Formats: sequence, structure tokens, C-alpha cells
Amino acid sequence: MRNGRLQRESPSTVREIRQRLRRLARILLKQRGDFVPFTGDEKADRLLNDLDRAPHLFVIGSVADYQVKAEKAWSIPVALARRAEGKSFRQVNALSQRSIRAVIKGPPAMHRFPAAVADRIRRTLDRIESQYGGDASRIWAGKPSSALVVYRFLEFHGIGQKVANMATNILARSFGVPFADHYSIDISVDVHVRRVMTRLGLVPPKATIEQITFAARALNPVYPGLMDLPCFHIGRTWCRPRRPLCGECPMNGCCPSARDEGK
Repeated sequence: MRNGRLQRESPSTVREIRQRLRRLARILLKQRGDFVPFTGDEKADRLLNDLDRAPHLFVIGSVADYQVKAEKAWSIPVALARRAEGKSFRQVNALSQRSIRAVIKGPPAMHRFPAAVADRIRRTLDRIESQYGGDASRIWAGKPSSALVVYRFLEFHGIGQKVANMATNILARSFGVPFADHYSIDISVDVHVRRVMTRLGLVPPKATIEQITFAARALNPVYPGLMDLPCFHIGRTWCRPRRPLCGECPMNGCCPSARDEGK
């Protein structure tokens, strides 16, 4: 964007942006199938993808995913299952908060805040036991509304809007968990999503989280969170903070920032 100012894009350009993001989302989801590469380690990821027998590990990973690289955070529930010598809820729930903290603290260190994360995880296990009878899959069972599932994640200590939507989004788009609707699954705003939405001219520089959230809702009202995966992927792969690879980006041709780069 020239001089850092938001350009006014025509409706036809916005439609083209929407179509390209949807197309990229379909491609990425097809490539992934129903297997989510949480950590990059296939054995660990198989455990985290086992929603039938270990849904609580998915919830623990969601709780731990803050202020640290995602791959590290999602390795924590796997490490806890190893310490518990089993992946069942009963085995993992038997770990004391002190044991959980020791696993996170390492070595190797798995998070910047081992004490805080251990507390979150212990509270998470307690809530799964007291509210869901030890079966975390009841959080999303029975084809509930997307709003109800997001709300249930928000009830867990330490989970905010970003992670609640992220977890619900993964369940819907990657695992194919049936929901009554997808209206309330919002985009999870991180540095990559923010940069891409700004450079595409969809939000102004220094936009608030609320502005980015509602821009995604306007872009894809039926399922706003669908815009999350393509924006994140574009930000990590092509739309870099410095020296963006505009010529290789699938948004090239409809992105105002790419046009400015070429001038």
C-alpha cells in the first residue's frame, strides 16, 4: 500500500480476493486430508489426531498454545501421555500438577511459562472430568451450534477468543466434526493473518482484532474462520514481513501491495 494508506478496492477486486482465498483453502485442506500436522513429528501427530480415543490431548494442546511456537505447545500433551505411560484420560488425569510442571520445564524446556501452563492443564483436566465425565469429545458431540462449541472452549481457564476459535475451526475444517452451522467460527488473528489482511487492503494498518474479525465475517459470512488457513499459509510462505515473494503468491494480480511493489 503506497505510503502505508489503505486503498479503496472495487467490489470486483474483493470478490476476486474472496474466490482466491476460498480456492487456496480447498487446496490446502485437500492436501492435508483429515490429518493435522500439529508438531511435524508423525508419531506425535497421530496421537493428537486420535479424537476417538484421546480427545483430551487435543484440548490440552489448545490450552498450551500461547506465547510459544505452536509445534512446541502441541508437543506438551504428547509428552504428558508418555510420562503417564498411556494416553487415556484416566492415565493423564492421574498426573499431579507438579509432575505436569516437571515435564514442561524439562529438559528439554517445552514452554516459556511452565508453572502457568501446568496450572492451566491441571484445571483443564479437572473441568473435563467434572463437566464432561472424563470425555472431552462431549464438548463438540451431538452436532451443536458453532457458537456453543466456541463458548465451551472459552469456559476453560486460560483460553481466550483466539484459541477458542482456533480449536473449533480445526475440529470443523480439518477433522470434519459436524456442527449445526459455522457462522460463529471466527478467524484467529495472529501476525501472519494480520499482515495478509492488511496488505490485501481488507483492513487498514494497525487495525484492531475486532476490525480484522469483522472483515473476515464480511468476506465469508457463512464460515468466517475458513479464511484463517489460507491467510496464515500465505503469510508464512509468501507474504513475509520483509522481501515478500509477491510474484509467487496466489494473490498476485488482485493484491494492492503487490501492485505497489512492482512500481
